[in-house]
Amino acid sequence: MRFNILGALEMRHEMRVCTPTAPKVRWVLALLLCRANRIVGIDALTEELWGTEPPRSAVTTTQTYIYQLRKKFEREGIADRPEDLLETRPPGYLLRLRDEELDSIVFERLAEEGRVLLAGGHVEQAAERLRQALALWRGPVLANVPVGRLLEAHVAHLEESRIRALELRITADTLLGRHRELIPELRSLTSAYPLNEWLHGRLIEALHRAGRRGEALMAYQDLRRILDDELGLEPSEELQLLQREVLGSGSAVRPAAFRMPESLAS
Repeated sequence: MRFNILGALEMRHEMRVCTPTAPKVRWVLALLLCRANRIVGIDALTEELWGTEPPRSAVTTTQTYIYQLRKKFEREGIADRPEDLLETRPPGYLLRLRDEELDSIVFERLAEEGRVLLAGGHVEQAAERLRQALALWRGPVLANVPVGRLLEAHVAHLEESRIRALELRITADTLLGRHRELIPELRSLTSAYPLNEWLHGRLIEALHRAGRRGEALMAYQDLRRILDDELGLEPSEELQLLQREVLGSGSAVRPAAFRMPESLAS
């Protein structure tokens, strides 16, 4: 059995995709997965599905969705006793999963292993472990599920964890001298996250170290224009130092201009 939420929600069993097709049943499953092995109160489920003003039938309807989920588990052969997998635990329900059965848990474990390896100086192994973690992502979290207030917080947490893992993997690849290989990815990332100065800095650095000094300076000016247009700000002192390094030297950027992401220390 395997559940995937790093992309469209998927339920897999014995190489088959058997995701619930009913939107509200899938929505209930999403909240149970995001709080796997913890009790999800019936009030939390109704709030996620209907907001702060649920209909009078909300509790009964939610109980029907739980029943449909259990029948789905039974039909697909996921559990002979689905009530053991999806327990009734006052004041709500608890979905029992092993860590390896949910992709987001596997991702966070691999990402943390990569961080520890990088902090310990095992750069090649760290890059590989972080690459494995990021490969689990197939798109936006729960792409086929409406996201209410409770799920929104979990989605935001996972998206932020993905950015941290990306920063760590880019750090590892930079330390391994993979500047040219990083340039296309960094161009895409700075387009997707235009206000992330750390990513812009790594693009400028990669271009400069790849001998593309003019493009590095253009990348700095692009960032400066974005920050001015969007926030009325100048680039950070680190980025200004990096620009001066590029302007004043035809050689590679000095190590002092490179800043590790804060996520390496946490």
